[in-house]
Amino acid sequence: MKRLEVSEKEYNNFIESHRNGDLLQLTDWAESKKLTGWYYKRIAIGRDDKIEAAATLQFKKIPKTKFTLCYISRGFVVDYSDEILVKALLKEVIDAALEENSYTIKIDPDIPETDAAALKLLKSLGFIHHGFLDGMSKDAIQPRQTMVTDVSLDDKKLLQSFDRNNRTRVRRALRMGTTVKRAAREDLKTFHELMKITGERDGFLTRDITYFESLYDALHDNGHMELFLVELDPKEVKENIQKDIDKVNKDIKKANKIKDETKRNNQLENLNNRLSKLDTQLEEIKEIKEKAILSGALYAQCGEKAYYLYGASSNDYRDFLPNHHMQFSMMQYARENGAKSYDFGGTSVEPPEDSEYFGLWQFKSQWGTEVSNKIGGFDFVLNRPVYYLLNTMVPMYQKGKVFLNKIRK
Repeated sequence: MKRLEVSEKEYNNFIESHRNGDLLQLTDWAESKKLTGWYYKRIAIGRDDKIEAAATLQFKKIPKTKFTLCYISRGFVVDYSDEILVKALLKEVIDAALEENSYTIKIDPDIPETDAAALKLLKSLGFIHHGFLDGMSKDAIQPRQTMVTDVSLDDKKLLQSFDRNNRTRVRRALRMGTTVKRAAREDLKTFHELMKITGERDGFLTRDITYFESLYDALHDNGHMELFLVELDPKEVKENIQKDIDKVNKDIKKANKIKDETKRNNQLENLNNRLSKLDTQLEEIKEIKEKAILSGALYAQCGEKAYYLYGASSNDYRDFLPNHHMQFSMMQYARENGAKSYDFGGTSVEPPEDSEYFGLWQFKSQWGTEVSNKIGGFDFVLNRPVYYLLNTMVPMYQKGKVFLNKIRK
């Protein structure tokens, strides 16, 4: 077993093909983090010049000190049932981290919490486990719990896996006449404007456009990221609505011939309600003179794993359900490009209705998703005094300041 010198392409191919590989272990992702002050090293080890384990180490300087934090997001990429392999990789990682004056090594592998053998092994090697935290815990860097949809299914089965009400909304969105398209880098400006609108509406701070440009530049060329936008074309929508109106009028004629009065009246009531809504939509769309971008998303992929990273939408024409059309289209795109899973990101599992995360759980749970409970985060301490100071004393000091400020106010 030895450390290997491999090309970036060979390294990323290994990450993509390994069952424990993850987007955040790609060197592309590490490149994108340089904008926020991180730098990285990549380590690959194996036998007979074949990669068997890897880790992308990201480092960040601790202000006003010589020390760094070493973070291996969603790493290691290794078969945890092979103790010799794990130990060999850890040795190389420790050496690399010490060269950078790291006081600790943080990892949060993409392996299930049910892997008791992996948990036992990591603890025996000296890792401190942070426990099985809630998916939205602020004590974790990456969420331990995410919502994942199986996109290996065909369109019919995929739709059927959705929550019943959501299934209806998706079908309706597909008929509304919007178009989902893969966009270019210059369209990040449009996406960023949508992000600002979404942030103002939902009450969160949005990142500068340079962050999204950095992500796109690092990940797109190697096929790991796409920007999707949903466009409303008024001409096409008018045509679609008119087709629906014509169909409903035909159905009304058929319904009038039903002999059973109760059945006839029920069908006519439903059809007339539908016709009234379509007439309203037709009048509304006549007021739209130009094409409009209603929503957008940054999509990422690593091997068989697809990720919904960021989404944004306009305040206008929300009745057209652009986000529903976009999500279904991105799932289709993921499947067509070899992905088997589609990750909606972190969630708090079944939070109470008064929780700030209840709406997020509701949204993510309606897409045929299952909770992916990961094993959680670990620390391997390299400098105990510094680790204790930064993980215990500094947080206590900061909490004390907040408490005193509240008293003063």
